[in-house]
Amino acid sequence: MTIYLEPIHSLHKKRLNKEVSTKEIAQAVIKRIDETDDTLGVYLQRNKTEEILALADAADAKIAKGEKVTELEGMPIGMKDIFSTKGITTTCGSQYLKDYVPPYESTVSQRLLNQGYNLLGKINMDEFAMGSSNENSGFKPVKNPWNLDCVPGGSSGGSAAAVAAGLSLASIGTDTGGSIRQPASFNNIVGLKPSYGRVSRWGMIAFASSLDQAGPMTRDVEDAALMLEAIWGYDPHDATSLKSTLPNLREELNKDVKGMKIGVIKDLDLSSCDPEVISCFEANLEVFKKGGAEIVEVELPNIKHAVATYYVIAPCECSSNLGRYDGVRYGHRAEDAKNLTDLYELSRDQSLGPEVKLRILLGTFALSAGYYDAYYLKAQKIQDLIRAQFQSAFKNVDAIASPVTPVPPFKFGEKLNDPIQMYLSDAFTIPANLAGIPGISVPGGFTKSGLPMGLQLLTGMLREDKLVRVAHWFEKNNEISAPKLAI
Repeated sequence: MTIYLEPIHSLHKKRLNKEVSTKEIAQAVIKRIDETDDTLGVYLQRNKTEEILALADAADAKIAKGEKVTELEGMPIGMKDIFSTKGITTTCGSQYLKDYVPPYESTVSQRLLNQGYNLLGKINMDEFAMGSSNENSGFKPVKNPWNLDCVPGGSSGGSAAAVAAGLSLASIGTDTGGSIRQPASFNNIVGLKPSYGRVSRWGMIAFASSLDQAGPMTRDVEDAALMLEAIWGYDPHDATSLKSTLPNLREELNKDVKGMKIGVIKDLDLSSCDPEVISCFEANLEVFKKGGAEIVEVELPNIKHAVATYYVIAPCECSSNLGRYDGVRYGHRAEDAKNLTDLYELSRDQSLGPEVKLRILLGTFALSAGYYDAYYLKAQKIQDLIRAQFQSAFKNVDAIASPVTPVPPFKFGEKLNDPIQMYLSDAFTIPANLAGIPGISVPGGFTKSGLPMGLQLLTGMLREDKLVRVAHWFEKNNEISAPKLAI
């Protein structure tokens, strides 16, 4: 297998066995970036090649001396440009922050630094994580490496495309309504959203604070477990960070699913699904049946309100969080402002994209006097019902399965002028964010035209151990004939 398309855990074993060096791994990935990224548009900033190779050499020197190295040490990995990286430009995909250099490190990136990871650079995304296609980047769109005419999904589309095409061995994405799982599905990789509070949000630029969660995007489930174990855990800097027991995820990887109950949601409307998505999902369920799992219907009657609920809560929190971008403290500052009001208006108008402006307006309206109770408060009540119904469902099943998205990767421009259709791309992923539960997208199959489709698996709150167990078993037993990448 080509070096840049191998998972980290496999490459780590090979370098310990002297089959490949860390430097050769880094060189292969750098060469791949040099050859393809002008087309794909994955990286917004890249670290210097000599610095990347120096860290790879340092890891090799430790291995040569027989010293212990972590699995991530020296490994070339990109980072979604939503995480603050000290001394390295962090834009969150927005022109507003194009010159912003954080004076501190996010908890997630610091924990990876503690493991010795080798930062390749900052990866493209939808502006302020608002989007499902990566067409909303403030800099350039990212293309899907399986079909260059199609979107990679969003908002972590750059991270998904990078991992799928070998421009990064893994990445950390963020998921507010599906932004890890949807692009993972569109790119035939694994994307894991942990339980809310499992991973610190300190230094992660906020979109919707009660929904945002960071998680790994990798080539396989074992790498997802490896990356999650590197970044999760309590952080006193984050008031929503959980003090909870952290299970050993790697111990769960080779257990089977015999006797487990896999739920399918009776109330999930699949009528808008592409027929190939439905047939893929049905085939995926057959894999579980052959493994001795029982397929059980579960009732989640309020799931039909999930999209509407999300698109009240998320814009409201967006409106509040993005109030800090005022042209005064940091970021873009309009030079032609005549007064303070002008400064606020022009700074935001000149540097924020249309999708971000739309969500700020939606949220500001819903939070305004006379509408707060009718929209935001009512949405929170529906969220509570959805959370309770998931808790009830997981008393009867071990995991819940669904398609990740209603459709396979769509073409550029296809949904850009129809916000409703774009928002419905996340119809199956949003409920997990509202409930705060963990979810994962694993490769499910390909359409006849060679476009990836994923399978979503959900488990109860803080049950990432069960999630990776079921996902890893499925990954090993689902036979997929993958076409060649387009690039």
